[in-house]
Amino acid sequence: MKKDEKLPFRPLAIAVLTVSDTRTAETDTSGQSLVDSLTTAGHTLVEKLILTDDKYRVRAQVAAWIARDDVQVILTTGGTGLTTRDVTPEAVTPLFDKEIEGFGEVFRAVSLQEIGTSTIQSRALGGIANGTLIFCLPGSTGACRTGWDKIIKFQLDINNRPCNFVEIMPRLR
Repeated sequence: MKKDEKLPFRPLAIAVLTVSDTRTAETDTSGQSLVDSLTTAGHTLVEKLILTDDKYRVRAQVAAWIARDDVQVILTTGGTGLTTRDVTPEAVTPLFDKEIEGFGEVFRAVSLQEIGTSTIQSRALGGIANGTLIFCLPGSTGACRTGWDKIIKFQLDINNRPCNFVEIMPRLR
């Protein structure tokens, strides 16, 4: 990846959703990590919520954000594992117009270097719905840092080369 500083940074409007039966505003280190990372990068936090692992509530919230004109990106954390309560992929995938298969593939490849073969338990995924980018990350703070620091922050920067999501966003709707 190359950084080309020719264009001014374009801040994006981002919503963050933590999916967890146990996290509270005080204990949500994963969601807070994403908020800290996106604001440090210069993006704008539109809204941050915590919902229980309920497929229909998660789907309804993500759908509501997709319908809003002031949300360009949605980041979720949690619910991407293999237990019966992990429902984020089932909640979000039906909303996608297109899946970004490469996101999950690259996330697991990068995670392999950090946590070894345990990465196969992650169902991290990405997609596009109504021109809104959606990235679903595991619930651990480390996984959120990996997803942001190694993948998402570069794709949400207009100066990342050879390509990035910011430059194609006008053509996603």
